[in-house]
Amino acid sequence: MNQSVASDFILVGLFSRSGSPQLLFFLVAVMFIMGLLGNTTLLFLICVDSRLHTPMYFLLSQLSLFDVGFPLVTIPKMASDFLQGEGSISFGCCAAQIFFLTLMGVAEGILLALMSYDRYVAVCHPLQYSLLMRRQMCLLMVISSWLAGVLNACIQTSITLHFPYCASHTVDHFFCEVPALLKLSCADTSTYELALSTSGVLILVLPLSLIATSYGHVLGAVLRMRSEEAHHKAFTTCSSHITAVGLFYGAAVFMYMVPGAYHSPHQDNMVSLFYSLITPTLNPLIYSLRNREVWMALVKVLHRPGLRAK
Repeated sequence: MNQSVASDFILVGLFSRSGSPQLLFFLVAVMFIMGLLGNTTLLFLICVDSRLHTPMYFLLSQLSLFDVGFPLVTIPKMASDFLQGEGSISFGCCAAQIFFLTLMGVAEGILLALMSYDRYVAVCHPLQYSLLMRRQMCLLMVISSWLAGVLNACIQTSITLHFPYCASHTVDHFFCEVPALLKLSCADTSTYELALSTSGVLILVLPLSLIATSYGHVLGAVLRMRSEEAHHKAFTTCSSHITAVGLFYGAAVFMYMVPGAYHSPHQDNMVSLFYSLITPTLNPLIYSLRNREVWMALVKVLHRPGLRAK
């Protein structure tokens, strides 16, 4: 059997199916730039403004880091292929895409779940917040999410690329993603696909359970509050995170919990674009538009003497 393990793959691309590829390319480029600017600005403000040196913003800085990484792994390659008129990707680059995307996907999902615990403590145990969310606990949360991501990425990348790809090397996707690659293998991947689906359910269900439990307690605490101002403060505290969770997990559930027979490659491309570009672009807007502290930090930076002099 001719097992061309180290050969290039061919990515079909997102724009090939579009009736107006130039317009879609322009929209993707604008969102890519907006996402990078938004997330890097948020990271910068959290680093330089001491008022944002809190557990919530420390966790948010890690979310912004993931949201910078997601588009960088996929969009530049996709744009380069469109401009050059070809979609080949080497075996090594394909492995790198799978590794970093699976790493950041799992790490971000766990981080969002741990951020829900932060919101639970802030609303339900405000007097103990500084103790329960001390620096060591925040570091443990971040390290745990990164380690889980690295472990998942190592396992999925090594197993996926261990299969022989001896027939078509045309990937019906705009980047290397595990489900799309498995369809090309000339070996029996059914056992691994079942294990992948099972692990995907666990990876999604466990964090979602923590999120549901945390916000169940938050809702109970809010309903017991008699002050309208307290209601508004609790809602403001949690609404941004709930929105981010809905965007991320909505796409992830469709991609990894809905059986492949129920969605087409075109739908997979759209959902992948959603979580790899649209969600990272929207997250800094979600966390800043309703957040007075972020706006105050931005105004403070813009009114520095050095910037005014320029």
